[in-house]
Amino acid sequence: MQVTATAFAALFSVVGLALYGLPLYYDSMVREFGWSRTMVTSGNALSKLVVGPVFGFLAGWIVDRFGPRRLMLAGIVMAGGALVGLGATSAVAAFYLFYFFNALGYVCGGPLPNQVLVSRWFRESRGKAMGIAYLGIGVGGAIVPLLSAWLTGRFGWRLSLQLVGVLIVLIAFPLAFFVDDGGPHRPVAAARDASVDARRILGAPAFYLLALGSMCSIAAVGGTNQHLKLFLSLDRGYSQSDASALISLVLAVSIAGRLLMGWLADRLPVKQVMLIIYTLVAGSVPLLLVAGASRAALYVFAIAFGLGLGGEYMIIPLMAGQLFGVEVLGRVMGIVLTADGVAEATAPMLVGYLRDHSGSYTTGFITLVATAIVGALAIALLPQRRAPLCESSRARSSSAVRAEISSR
Repeated sequence: MQVTATAFAALFSVVGLALYGLPLYYDSMVREFGWSRTMVTSGNALSKLVVGPVFGFLAGWIVDRFGPRRLMLAGIVMAGGALVGLGATSAVAAFYLFYFFNALGYVCGGPLPNQVLVSRWFRESRGKAMGIAYLGIGVGGAIVPLLSAWLTGRFGWRLSLQLVGVLIVLIAFPLAFFVDDGGPHRPVAAARDASVDARRILGAPAFYLLALGSMCSIAAVGGTNQHLKLFLSLDRGYSQSDASALISLVLAVSIAGRLLMGWLADRLPVKQVMLIIYTLVAGSVPLLLVAGASRAALYVFAIAFGLGLGGEYMIIPLMAGQLFGVEVLGRVMGIVLTADGVAEATAPMLVGYLRDHSGSYTTGFITLVATAIVGALAIALLPQRRAPLCESSRARSSSAVRAEISSR
Protein backbone atom coordinates (compact mmCIF):
# COMPACT_ATOMS: atom_id res chain seq x y z
CA MET A 1 0.00 0.00 0.00
CA GLN A 2 2.77 2.45 0.93
CA VAL A 3 4.70 1.60 -2.24
CA THR A 4 1.76 2.18 -4.58
CA ALA A 5 0.81 5.36 -2.69
CA THR A 6 4.37 6.68 -3.03
CA ALA A 7 4.53 5.89 -6.74
CA PHE A 8 1.06 7.38 -7.22
CA ALA A 9 2.07 10.62 -5.44
CA ALA A 10 5.38 10.94 -7.31
CA LEU A 11 3.80 10.36 -10.71
CA PHE A 12 0.87 12.63 -9.77
CA SER A 13 3.33 15.43 -9.03
CA VAL A 14 6.35 15.03 -11.31
CA VAL A 15 4.41 13.93 -14.40
CA GLY A 16 0.76 14.89 -13.82
CA LEU A 17 1.35 18.39 -12.44
CA ALA A 18 4.75 19.28 -13.92
CA LEU A 19 4.85 17.59 -17.34
CA TYR A 20 1.20 18.19 -18.22
CA GLY A 21 1.00 21.49 -16.36
CA LEU A 22 3.75 23.42 -18.10
CA PRO A 23 2.18 23.44 -21.61
CA LEU A 24 -0.90 25.09 -20.09
CA TYR A 25 1.21 28.23 -19.66
CA TYR A 26 2.64 28.31 -23.19
CA ASP A 27 -0.10 30.53 -24.57
CA SER A 28 0.51 33.02 -21.74
CA MET A 29 4.21 33.08 -22.64
CA VAL A 30 3.39 33.62 -26.31
CA ARG A 31 1.10 36.52 -25.44
CA GLU A 32 3.34 38.18 -22.82
CA PHE A 33 6.79 37.61 -24.29
CA GLY A 34 5.89 37.56 -27.98
CA TRP A 35 7.65 34.21 -28.38
CA SER A 36 6.85 31.79 -31.21
CA ARG A 37 5.48 28.30 -30.70
CA THR A 38 8.89 26.95 -31.62
CA MET A 39 10.46 29.01 -28.86
CA VAL A 40 8.06 28.05 -26.06
CA THR A 41 8.44 24.36 -26.87
CA SER A 42 12.22 24.57 -27.32
CA GLY A 43 12.86 24.58 -23.55
CA ASN A 44 11.35 21.12 -23.25
CA ALA A 45 13.17 19.97 -26.39
CA LEU A 46 16.69 21.21 -25.68
CA SER A 47 16.66 20.28 -21.99
CA LYS A 48 15.60 16.70 -22.68
CA LEU A 49 18.10 16.38 -25.51
CA VAL A 50 20.83 17.31 -23.02
CA VAL A 51 19.54 15.52 -19.93
CA GLY A 52 18.35 12.30 -21.57
CA PRO A 53 21.57 11.11 -23.24
CA VAL A 54 23.79 12.33 -20.39
CA PHE A 55 21.76 11.18 -17.37
CA GLY A 56 19.29 8.54 -18.63
CA PHE A 57 21.46 5.42 -18.46
CA LEU A 58 23.30 6.77 -15.40
CA ALA A 59 19.98 7.19 -13.59
CA GLY A 60 19.02 3.63 -14.48
CA TRP A 61 22.32 2.31 -13.13
CA ILE A 62 21.90 4.31 -9.91
CA VAL A 63 18.40 2.90 -9.41
CA ASP A 64 19.59 -0.70 -9.92
CA ARG A 65 22.64 -0.19 -7.70
CA PHE A 66 21.34 1.97 -4.86
CA GLY A 67 17.55 1.80 -5.14
CA PRO A 68 15.03 4.37 -6.40
CA ARG A 69 14.31 6.29 -3.18
CA ARG A 70 17.21 8.75 -3.10
CA LEU A 71 16.93 9.50 -6.80
CA MET A 72 13.21 10.16 -6.40
CA LEU A 73 13.76 12.66 -3.59
CA ALA A 74 16.20 14.67 -5.69
CA GLY A 75 13.91 14.53 -8.72
CA ILE A 76 10.87 15.75 -6.81
CA VAL A 77 12.74 18.79 -5.48
CA MET A 78 14.16 19.65 -8.91
CA ALA A 79 10.80 19.28 -10.67
CA GLY A 80 9.01 21.53 -8.18
CA GLY A 81 11.83 24.06 -8.02
CA ALA A 82 11.95 24.32 -11.81
CA LEU A 83 8.32 25.48 -11.96
CA VAL A 84 8.95 28.04 -9.24
CA GLY A 85 11.90 29.38 -11.24
CA LEU A 86 10.05 29.41 -14.56
CA GLY A 87 7.28 31.47 -13.00
CA ALA A 88 9.77 34.07 -11.84
CA THR A 89 11.73 34.72 -15.03
CA SER A 90 11.34 36.17 -18.50
CA ALA A 91 15.01 35.85 -19.51
CA VAL A 92 15.76 33.30 -22.21
CA ALA A 93 18.87 31.94 -20.45
CA ALA A 94 16.99 31.40 -17.18
CA PHE A 95 14.11 29.83 -19.11
CA TYR A 96 16.45 27.17 -20.48
CA LEU A 97 18.22 26.70 -17.12
CA PHE A 98 15.00 25.97 -15.23
CA TYR A 99 13.79 23.74 -18.02
CA PHE A 100 17.04 21.78 -17.63
CA PHE A 101 16.16 21.13 -13.98
CA ASN A 102 12.61 20.28 -14.98
CA ALA A 103 13.92 17.59 -17.35
CA LEU A 104 16.38 16.31 -14.75
CA GLY A 105 13.57 16.15 -12.20
CA TYR A 106 11.51 14.06 -14.62
CA VAL A 107 14.38 11.59 -15.18
CA CYS A 108 15.17 11.27 -11.46
CA GLY A 109 11.68 11.43 -9.95
CA GLY A 110 9.33 10.33 -12.73
CA PRO A 111 8.55 7.00 -14.40
CA LEU A 112 12.01 5.36 -14.17
CA PRO A 113 12.42 5.02 -10.37
CA ASN A 114 8.71 4.39 -9.85
CA GLN A 115 8.65 1.56 -12.38
CA VAL A 116 11.53 -0.14 -10.59
CA LEU A 117 9.99 0.51 -7.16
CA VAL A 118 6.69 -1.13 -8.14
CA SER A 119 8.41 -4.00 -9.97
CA ARG A 120 10.45 -4.84 -6.87
CA TRP A 121 7.34 -5.22 -4.73
CA PHE A 122 4.91 -6.91 -7.13
CA ARG A 123 5.13 -9.88 -9.46
CA GLU A 124 1.84 -11.69 -10.18
CA SER A 125 -0.25 -8.51 -10.04
CA ARG A 126 2.41 -6.21 -11.45
CA GLY A 127 0.18 -4.92 -14.26
CA LYS A 128 -2.56 -4.01 -11.80
CA ALA A 129 -0.10 -2.36 -9.39
CA MET A 130 1.56 -0.41 -12.20
CA GLY A 131 -1.87 0.69 -13.40
CA ILE A 132 -2.82 1.98 -9.94
CA ALA A 133 0.50 3.81 -9.58
CA TYR A 134 0.11 5.36 -13.02
CA LEU A 135 -3.33 6.61 -12.07
CA GLY A 136 -1.34 9.39 -10.43
CA ILE A 137 -0.46 10.77 -13.85
CA GLY A 138 -4.09 10.74 -14.95
CA VAL A 139 -5.42 12.26 -11.74
CA GLY A 140 -2.71 14.92 -11.66
CA GLY A 141 -3.12 15.64 -15.35
CA ALA A 142 -6.90 15.89 -15.01
CA ILE A 143 -6.65 18.25 -12.04
CA VAL A 144 -3.88 20.55 -13.25
CA PRO A 145 -5.80 22.24 -16.14
CA LEU A 146 -8.62 23.18 -13.77
CA LEU A 147 -6.22 24.11 -10.97
CA SER A 148 -4.09 26.16 -13.35
CA ALA A 149 -7.08 28.04 -14.75
CA TRP A 150 -8.38 28.76 -11.24
CA LEU A 151 -5.02 29.95 -9.92
CA THR A 152 -4.26 31.98 -13.04
CA GLY A 153 -7.61 33.75 -12.84
CA ARG A 154 -6.89 34.83 -9.27
CA PHE A 155 -3.13 35.33 -9.11
CA GLY A 156 -1.89 35.57 -12.70
CA TRP A 157 -0.04 32.90 -14.63
CA ARG A 158 3.36 33.48 -12.99
CA LEU A 159 2.30 32.94 -9.38
CA SER A 160 -0.02 30.17 -10.54
CA LEU A 161 2.94 28.26 -12.01
CA GLN A 162 5.00 28.79 -8.85
CA LEU A 163 2.22 27.52 -6.59
CA VAL A 164 1.96 24.35 -8.67
CA GLY A 165 5.71 23.88 -8.19
CA VAL A 166 5.42 24.18 -4.42
CA LEU A 167 2.52 21.74 -4.44
CA ILE A 168 4.66 19.13 -6.21
CA VAL A 169 7.17 19.02 -3.37
CA LEU A 170 4.57 19.11 -0.60
CA ILE A 171 2.66 16.14 -2.03
CA ALA A 172 5.41 13.79 -3.19
CA PHE A 173 8.46 14.39 -0.99
CA PRO A 174 7.13 13.12 2.38
CA LEU A 175 5.94 9.75 1.02
CA ALA A 176 9.14 9.18 -0.96
CA PHE A 177 11.22 10.01 2.10
CA PHE A 178 9.76 7.15 4.15
CA VAL A 179 9.24 4.45 1.48
CA ASP A 180 11.13 1.15 1.64
CA ASP A 181 12.70 0.71 -1.79
CA GLY A 182 14.02 -2.83 -1.22
CA GLY A 183 11.17 -5.18 -1.97
CA PRO A 184 10.89 -9.00 -2.10
CA HIS A 185 11.87 -9.07 -5.79
CA ARG A 186 14.95 -6.89 -5.46
CA PRO A 187 17.72 -8.41 -7.61
CA VAL A 188 20.72 -9.61 -5.60
CA ALA A 189 23.32 -9.28 -8.31
CA ALA A 190 21.85 -6.94 -10.90
CA ALA A 191 24.51 -4.30 -10.53
CA ARG A 192 27.54 -6.57 -10.14
CA ASP A 193 28.23 -7.19 -13.85
CA ALA A 194 26.97 -4.14 -15.68
CA SER A 195 29.05 -4.84 -18.81
CA VAL A 196 27.33 -8.20 -19.33
CA ASP A 197 23.90 -6.63 -18.89
CA ALA A 198 24.70 -3.80 -21.30
CA ARG A 199 25.90 -6.23 -23.98
CA ARG A 200 22.88 -8.44 -23.43
CA ILE A 201 20.50 -5.50 -23.80
CA LEU A 202 22.21 -3.87 -26.77
CA GLY A 203 22.74 -7.22 -28.50
CA ALA A 204 19.06 -8.13 -28.59
CA PRO A 205 17.09 -7.06 -31.70
CA ALA A 206 13.99 -6.87 -29.51
CA PHE A 207 15.55 -3.95 -27.63
CA TYR A 208 15.75 -1.83 -30.77
CA LEU A 209 12.21 -2.68 -31.80
CA LEU A 210 10.97 -1.75 -28.32
CA ALA A 211 12.96 1.49 -28.32
CA LEU A 212 11.75 2.46 -31.81
CA GLY A 213 8.13 1.64 -31.06
CA SER A 214 8.26 3.47 -27.77
CA MET A 215 9.98 6.51 -29.28
CA CYS A 216 7.46 6.84 -32.10
CA SER A 217 4.41 6.54 -29.88
CA ILE A 218 5.85 8.88 -27.24
CA ALA A 219 6.62 11.39 -30.01
CA ALA A 220 2.98 11.28 -31.14
CA VAL A 221 1.68 11.64 -27.59
CA GLY A 222 4.14 14.37 -26.63
CA GLY A 223 3.67 16.31 -29.85
CA THR A 224 -0.08 16.31 -29.35
CA ASN A 225 -0.04 17.13 -25.63
CA GLN A 226 2.42 19.98 -25.90
CA HIS A 227 0.34 21.74 -28.56
CA LEU A 228 -3.20 20.94 -27.45
CA LYS A 229 -3.65 24.12 -25.38
CA LEU A 230 -2.00 26.25 -28.08
CA PHE A 231 -4.19 24.65 -30.76
CA LEU A 232 -7.43 25.09 -28.85
CA SER A 233 -6.72 28.55 -27.43
CA LEU A 234 -4.86 30.39 -30.19
CA ASP A 235 -5.92 28.53 -33.34
CA ARG A 236 -9.50 27.51 -32.55
CA GLY A 237 -10.37 30.44 -30.29
CA TYR A 238 -11.51 28.44 -27.27
CA SER A 239 -11.68 30.30 -23.98
CA GLN A 240 -9.23 29.42 -21.21
CA SER A 241 -11.94 27.59 -19.28
CA ASP A 242 -13.21 25.64 -22.30
CA ALA A 243 -9.72 24.63 -23.41
CA SER A 244 -8.79 23.60 -19.87
CA ALA A 245 -12.00 21.59 -19.52
CA LEU A 246 -11.29 19.59 -22.69
CA ILE A 247 -7.68 18.90 -21.67
CA SER A 248 -8.93 17.87 -18.25
CA LEU A 249 -11.37 15.47 -19.95
CA VAL A 250 -8.51 13.86 -21.91
CA LEU A 251 -6.56 13.25 -18.74
CA ALA A 252 -9.62 12.13 -16.78
CA VAL A 253 -10.30 9.49 -19.45
CA SER A 254 -6.65 8.47 -19.19
CA ILE A 255 -7.41 7.35 -15.62
CA ALA A 256 -9.85 4.78 -16.98
CA GLY A 257 -7.25 3.93 -19.64
CA ARG A 258 -4.62 3.14 -17.02
CA LEU A 259 -6.98 0.88 -15.09
CA LEU A 260 -8.20 -0.83 -18.25
CA MET A 261 -4.74 -1.39 -19.74
CA GLY A 262 -3.32 -2.58 -16.41
CA TRP A 263 -6.20 -5.05 -16.10
CA LEU A 264 -5.71 -6.24 -19.69
CA ALA A 265 -1.94 -6.60 -19.22
CA ASP A 266 -2.55 -9.18 -16.47
CA ARG A 267 -4.86 -11.20 -18.77
CA LEU A 268 -3.61 -10.77 -22.33
CA PRO A 269 -0.12 -10.85 -23.85
CA VAL A 270 1.52 -7.48 -23.12
CA LYS A 271 2.37 -7.10 -26.80
CA GLN A 272 -1.32 -7.19 -27.75
CA VAL A 273 -2.19 -4.59 -25.15
CA MET A 274 0.65 -2.39 -26.40
CA LEU A 275 -0.69 -2.60 -29.95
CA ILE A 276 -4.17 -1.58 -28.76
CA ILE A 277 -2.70 1.47 -27.05
CA TYR A 278 -0.63 2.53 -30.04
CA THR A 279 -3.58 2.10 -32.39
CA LEU A 280 -5.72 4.37 -30.19
CA VAL A 281 -3.03 7.07 -30.28
CA ALA A 282 -2.56 6.87 -34.05
CA GLY A 283 -6.31 6.83 -34.72
CA SER A 284 -7.26 9.74 -32.47
CA VAL A 285 -4.94 12.53 -33.65
CA PRO A 286 -6.61 12.92 -37.11
CA LEU A 287 -9.81 13.90 -35.30
CA LEU A 288 -8.16 17.19 -34.35
CA LEU A 289 -8.01 18.10 -38.04
CA VAL A 290 -11.83 18.16 -38.23
CA ALA A 291 -12.35 19.56 -34.74
CA GLY A 292 -12.94 23.06 -36.10
CA ALA A 293 -15.99 21.90 -38.03
CA SER A 294 -17.29 19.43 -35.49
CA ARG A 295 -17.11 19.99 -31.75
CA ALA A 296 -18.24 16.39 -31.28
CA ALA A 297 -15.00 15.27 -32.94
CA LEU A 298 -13.09 16.89 -30.09
CA TYR A 299 -14.92 14.76 -27.54
CA VAL A 300 -14.33 11.59 -29.56
CA PHE A 301 -10.66 12.59 -29.72
CA ALA A 302 -10.60 13.18 -25.95
CA ILE A 303 -11.96 9.68 -25.25
CA ALA A 304 -9.79 7.76 -27.75
CA PHE A 305 -6.60 9.71 -27.08
CA GLY A 306 -7.20 9.62 -23.33
CA LEU A 307 -7.53 5.82 -23.32
CA GLY A 308 -4.31 5.48 -25.32
CA LEU A 309 -2.53 8.04 -23.18
CA GLY A 310 -3.56 6.17 -20.06
CA GLY A 311 -1.71 3.03 -21.05
CA GLU A 312 1.17 4.62 -22.95
CA TYR A 313 3.82 5.11 -20.27
CA MET A 314 2.62 2.21 -18.12
CA ILE A 315 2.89 -0.49 -20.78
CA ILE A 316 6.52 0.16 -21.74
CA PRO A 317 8.13 -1.13 -18.51
CA LEU A 318 5.80 -4.15 -18.51
CA MET A 319 6.98 -5.04 -22.01
CA ALA A 320 10.62 -4.38 -21.07
CA GLY A 321 10.32 -6.51 -17.94
CA GLN A 322 8.84 -9.38 -19.95
CA LEU A 323 11.56 -9.20 -22.59
CA PHE A 324 14.64 -8.66 -20.42
CA GLY A 325 13.71 -9.40 -16.81
CA VAL A 326 13.24 -7.23 -13.72
CA GLU A 327 16.88 -7.63 -12.67
CA VAL A 328 18.01 -5.18 -15.38
CA LEU A 329 14.80 -3.20 -15.72
CA GLY A 330 16.44 0.00 -14.44
CA ARG A 331 19.12 -0.12 -17.11
CA VAL A 332 16.73 -1.11 -19.90
CA MET A 333 14.33 1.67 -18.99
CA GLY A 334 17.22 4.09 -18.51
CA ILE A 335 18.13 3.61 -22.18
CA VAL A 336 14.53 3.44 -23.46
CA LEU A 337 13.45 6.50 -21.50
CA THR A 338 16.48 8.36 -22.83
CA ALA A 339 15.35 7.55 -26.36
CA ASP A 340 11.77 8.44 -25.43
CA GLY A 341 13.00 11.74 -24.00
CA VAL A 342 14.62 12.62 -27.33
CA ALA A 343 11.38 11.82 -29.15
CA GLU A 344 9.24 13.67 -26.63
CA ALA A 345 11.57 16.65 -26.88
CA THR A 346 11.90 16.95 -30.64
CA ALA A 347 8.34 16.12 -31.74
CA PRO A 348 6.64 19.16 -30.12
CA MET A 349 9.35 21.48 -31.40
CA LEU A 350 9.00 20.04 -34.91
CA VAL A 351 5.22 20.47 -34.81
CA GLY A 352 5.70 24.04 -33.57
CA TYR A 353 8.12 24.76 -36.41
CA LEU A 354 5.71 23.33 -39.00
CA ARG A 355 2.86 25.40 -37.53
CA ASP A 356 4.92 28.61 -37.48
CA HIS A 357 5.95 28.21 -41.12
CA SER A 358 2.74 26.84 -42.62
CA GLY A 359 0.16 28.72 -40.55
CA SER A 360 -1.68 25.47 -39.82
CA TYR A 361 -1.33 22.39 -37.65
CA THR A 362 -2.35 20.05 -40.51
CA THR A 363 1.16 19.05 -41.59
CA GLY A 364 2.33 18.65 -38.01
CA PHE A 365 -0.58 16.45 -36.95
CA ILE A 366 -0.25 14.26 -40.05
CA THR A 367 3.43 13.81 -39.21
CA LEU A 368 2.48 12.67 -35.71
CA VAL A 369 0.00 10.12 -37.09
CA ALA A 370 2.61 8.67 -39.45
CA THR A 371 5.08 8.46 -36.58
CA ALA A 372 2.58 6.59 -34.39
CA ILE A 373 1.92 4.08 -37.18
CA VAL A 374 5.64 3.35 -37.51
CA GLY A 375 5.74 2.73 -33.75
CA ALA A 376 2.88 0.25 -33.94
CA LEU A 377 4.61 -1.66 -36.73
CA ALA A 378 7.79 -1.92 -34.65
CA ILE A 379 5.86 -3.32 -31.68
CA ALA A 380 4.09 -5.83 -33.96
CA LEU A 381 7.52 -7.31 -34.77
CA LEU A 382 8.45 -7.88 -31.10
CA PRO A 383 8.75 -11.48 -29.86
CA GLN A 384 6.19 -12.76 -27.38
CA ARG A 385 8.80 -14.29 -25.08
CA ARG A 386 11.80 -13.05 -23.13
CA ALA A 387 14.79 -12.03 -25.25
CA PRO A 388 17.42 -14.82 -25.07
CA LEU A 389 20.85 -14.34 -23.52
CA CYS A 390 23.87 -15.08 -25.63
CA GLU A 391 25.95 -18.04 -24.37
CA SER A 392 28.79 -15.93 -22.98
CA SER A 393 26.35 -13.73 -21.14
CA ARG A 394 24.61 -16.76 -19.68
CA ALA A 395 27.87 -18.16 -18.41
CA ARG A 396 29.07 -14.93 -16.89
CA SER A 397 25.67 -14.13 -15.38
CA SER A 398 25.57 -17.60 -13.78
CA SER A 399 29.04 -17.03 -12.39
CA ALA A 400 27.94 -13.69 -10.94
CA VAL A 401 24.95 -15.31 -9.22
CA ARG A 402 27.10 -18.13 -7.80
CA ALA A 403 29.62 -15.59 -6.53
CA GLU A 404 26.81 -13.66 -4.85
CA ILE A 405 25.51 -16.79 -3.14
CA SER A 406 29.01 -17.77 -1.99
CA SER A 407 29.60 -14.35 -0.49
CA ARG A 408 26.55 -14.61 1.75
